[in-house]
Amino acid sequence: MSGDIAAAGDIITAALAARSVEPSAGGGHGHGGGLCLNCGTRLIGTHCHACGQSAHVHRSVGAIGHEIAHGVFHFEGKIWRTLPMLVTRPGELTRRYVGGERARFVSPLALFLFTVFLMFATISALGGDIAELATPEGVSRHVVGLASGVEKVQHQLDVAQKTRAELIAAGKPTRQIDQDIAGLQTAVSALKRTQTGKADGEDAQSFFANAKTGWAKLDHGLEKANQNPGLALYKLQSSAYKYSWLLIPLSTPFVALLFLWRRRFGLYDHAIFVTYSLAFMMLMVIVLMLAGVIGLGSGWIAMAVLLIPPVHMYLQLKGAYSLRRFSAAWRTAALLVFAWAALIAFVILLLLHGLTD
Repeated sequence: MSGDIAAAGDIITAALAARSVEPSAGGGHGHGGGLCLNCGTRLIGTHCHACGQSAHVHRSVGAIGHEIAHGVFHFEGKIWRTLPMLVTRPGELTRRYVGGERARFVSPLALFLFTVFLMFATISALGGDIAELATPEGVSRHVVGLASGVEKVQHQLDVAQKTRAELIAAGKPTRQIDQDIAGLQTAVSALKRTQTGKADGEDAQSFFANAKTGWAKLDHGLEKANQNPGLALYKLQSSAYKYSWLLIPLSTPFVALLFLWRRRFGLYDHAIFVTYSLAFMMLMVIVLMLAGVIGLGSGWIAMAVLLIPPVHMYLQLKGAYSLRRFSAAWRTAALLVFAWAALIAFVILLLLHGLTD
């Protein structure tokens, strides 16, 4: 229940954050007697020509609900023009936005913020609250659940071994039951290893407990993470949520490297490209998570993860920069490598921040 409430809160926050990046002038009831209520300029039409605010503003409790619903479902109506193009014609969307068509589409940063919040809300709703692992009660429930799983699989193993003995006594082949026993033994070993944090005969002390870097703050953080891995995981998730915007400045220079000799494209162009691309990738993650919940096979999901990103990158590069097929293809291959480099750098920064904080 708490996960659902947190997920709903994240979605609402996403809408408000996106609207703060791309605010509307408002609408509803109330006026300023011919003057803009925001800057005092004499009004000529329904909106102030100086600051863009609407001549009419909301001043009722019901208007708050309208603003939230409007922010979530409409994005001022632009979302229904932006999303289809982001999926099917990402290059054209990027080119048109950079070219100056701003009023027709959701800005890349607003869409990025919304998808970040929506993705983490979906993860929280479907995967549970990682914060629970940071509490003794959560750890206790986890351990009890593992113990129950070990007992069930061990019982199945005992039954299988008894069946094997009966087959041997009857002179019947045991090939199938031997395979079943091997699988059950592997499952028991894996569950015990997860439960105790070590394999059979392995030192109980984890790798991180022995790791020494010479950096006092980092070593102290590694020791704390070893003592409470649940809390460390929660902090990592929180940091990823708060600092996801770092992916934009980390990725933009890599895209710029692909166009060093094309001076007509600047860092702003590349930043718009990166931001829209990241928004699409997060939307893809959300869709695939939901598809897994409704029963789509893991093989299809893995295939989608492998095929969709390079195809989308190719289409966006080709359309946004007006490239020929070969030029877009080799840049797509390079961009895939750069994307992994940016992601690894992002994870390393998160780990360093979390362990030294």
